Amino acid sequence: MRDVAARVGVSAMTVSRALKDDKRISPETRQRVLAAVRELGYRRNEVARNLRLRRPSGMIGLVVTNLGNPFYSRLALGAEQVAEEHGLRLVLGNTAEQVARERNLVEDLVARRVDGIIVVPAGATHRHLSPASLGGTPVVFASRPPSGTEADTVLVDDFGGARDATAHLLAQGHRAVGFLGNPPALFTGAERFRGYWAAHEESGLTPREEWIRRGPHDIPTAETAALAVLDRDDPPTALFCTNNRITLGAYRAVRRLGTDTALAGFDDFEMADMLGVPVTVVSYDAEEVGRQAARLLLDRIERAPDAPSGPPRRTVVPTSVVRYGA
Repeated sequence: MRDVAARVGVSAMTVSRALKDDKRISPETRQRVLAAVRELGYRRNEVARNLRLRRPSGMIGLVVTNLGNPFYSRLALGAEQVAEEHGLRLVLGNTAEQVARERNLVEDLVARRVDGIIVVPAGATHRHLSPASLGGTPVVFASRPPSGTEADTVLVDDFGGARDATAHLLAQGHRAVGFLGNPPALFTGAERFRGYWAAHEESGLTPREEWIRRGPHDIPTAETAALAVLDRDDPPTALFCTNNRITLGAYRAVRRLGTDTALAGFDDFEMADMLGVPVTVVSYDAEEVGRQAARLLLDRIERAPDAPSGPPRRTVVPTSVVRYGA
């Protein structure tokens, strides 16, 4: 700003007033200031300005575990939509399910004075994500609930969706339904396994342990697990998978073996209707998860620090079962 002032031959205060369209600055002087701004490529440092004026940064952070998963990109789109409606910008980070990386990302966002953070947490305990640990920065959890701290949370109906999809397979006459899912330590994997098991109990059935694999986490590991379950003398006639990548891995195994195994999985995905095999999916609005999380966060930002924080809130996004193919 001093460089602009020197070029025009006015004070830095005059430059500041001209940029704010202050009526005390003549149109001629303002035009000279704007010309100098363009010539010098001046850009106001919003971070420094907000620090000086003790104003919010105008940014919110979003920390997810896997940007390669379409669920998280859609969640980000939903959060960004709400942020933009309120004149805010979204800053995105990816942890790759690494707690140390999550800590570093969150600490960096706090150091940059973001107004609040939405986080899909990694690990089993999240005390490092409590507002007290982050200098009072509001935090909202998405997709997975907090452990070791309390915070607003937006979840998908993992249990209900898995139960409904498994019940759909059982209603079609399948009595041998296998399970391919995330490790039990992962909240979504545990809830979706609980739903799978509940559907069997409600039908008076008990799944066989040899049809269950609770370790796959991507397409290659899911394909390997599905081959191990299906390439046997008494394979299940259907598989329930806990996310879209695992469903695609199971599909590869089914095509490789040439079986007519029915598939059901959590998460809808593009071209599910083009696979050439019957597929049942648990569908829900991933963008709504992001929108709901952003709304809860903005409410916390607007209420703090003048109003009591209030108890943590939990929102659950509903699911539906969709069948593709014959």
